Amino acid sequence: MDEPTVDDLLRELAPQVVGVLTRRAGDFGTAEDAVQEALLNAAAQWPEEGLPDNPRGWLIQVAFRRMTEQVRNEQARRRREELVAARTPPEERAAPAADDAYASDEDDTLSMLFLCCHPALTPASAIALTLRSVGGLTTAQIAKAFLVPEATMAQRISRAKQRIKASGVPFGMPAPHERTRRLAAVLHVLYLTFNEGYATSTGPDLQRVELSREAIRLTRMVHALLPDECEISGLLALMLLTDARRPARTGPHGIPIPLADQDRSKWGTQAITEGVALITATLAKGSIGPYQLQAAIAALHDEAPTADQTDWPQITALYGLLERMSDNPMVTLNRAVATAMAHGPESGLALLKTLATDGRLTGNHRFHNARAHLREMAGDLPGAIEDYRTAANHSTNIPERDYLTTRATQLTAAAAPPSSRNSPTPVPPNSSSLTKAQPPVDSPGVPRS
Repeated sequence: MDEPTVDDLLRELAPQVVGVLTRRAGDFGTAEDAVQEALLNAAAQWPEEGLPDNPRGWLIQVAFRRMTEQVRNEQARRRREELVAARTPPEERAAPAADDAYASDEDDTLSMLFLCCHPALTPASAIALTLRSVGGLTTAQIAKAFLVPEATMAQRISRAKQRIKASGVPFGMPAPHERTRRLAAVLHVLYLTFNEGYATSTGPDLQRVELSREAIRLTRMVHALLPDECEISGLLALMLLTDARRPARTGPHGIPIPLADQDRSKWGTQAITEGVALITATLAKGSIGPYQLQAAIAALHDEAPTADQTDWPQITALYGLLERMSDNPMVTLNRAVATAMAHGPESGLALLKTLATDGRLTGNHRFHNARAHLREMAGDLPGAIEDYRTAANHSTNIPERDYLTTRATQLTAAAAPPSSRNSPTPVPPNSSSLTKAQPPVDSPGVPRS
């Protein structure tokens, strides 16, 4: 195994150091800002001067000095230095020693995750704060990932920290009766982060690998800290089994490749093996949640030697169980596709009629993409063309939009009378023949609503 890089080490230590300073000073925002400065210093010094004997202690000392400087500057501006100094206990005026057991041995990573995924925050703010404070990404990196200006992302993170401060929630692990609810928020943020990386909501790229990898890394961390929580195991398995397909998801020009047409020899066998082992062991424990069900579905896809050998009846049954757990229309959408693959397109289209009446997905490109696929399977080419075009109009991801537009163009050419075909429509790389119905573009688990 390769030696961890300085960046890897800093990402691992960042939430721990923020946790130490937050616990000592009680001010998450100030501690987080100070640690970011310490990380920048370490990133500049350690590659040239070598790692210190105690990297974590080094970061704690430097960050504590930065935090002290910030506090003193604030005190000077507000002319309250003497008052604050008088109220500060003597033992808190000195930086902790580098070999302080309290500072060096206690891992605050999980507490930091719970703090960043505070229920008072919106999902977007929680994701940004988690990536900054726990993932160790800079504000510029997070802004780039979400295609917003750095100043906008900085404001979002600042507001998130202010909300946490205003909530008055003390730093540390939630009480036992609170942990289940707060853990659900943590897992949801990690899930959303992975989804945004695997199927980017907007922009020129189909996926943002750095976000998916970061979500997997953080989920591994949570799993190591809470190994007996079944839904954590399920979420990690889901991420691994889904991310294993990433190398085969796009062609040379970045055009998405449907799941049925992917070269399965490119799938990551190591990730599949680990994911299958995780979900197999977790399901045997008897406590089944939505992440575990999604992981089981992903495992059925990954274990099928070919697309034709996919166990669609079992996938349909699992989506049925998942549907009973939540009122998420995306689950029904996926069940409709699975039902069509198992029992024919008409049965799937009947389920989609219910979703069309429901109305929650009529403006979502995934709904129209799925219906286009089923209409194509049923031989309704005009209906499929209309849905592919509608899906393209609603998609904000450029490669996905291009795929949908191309598919509509291909079907239009295939449906035209022979006399009107002046020249063949070019087929993009990795596309199947025009006579084969194309499944929806590969997406992680249950797509975001």
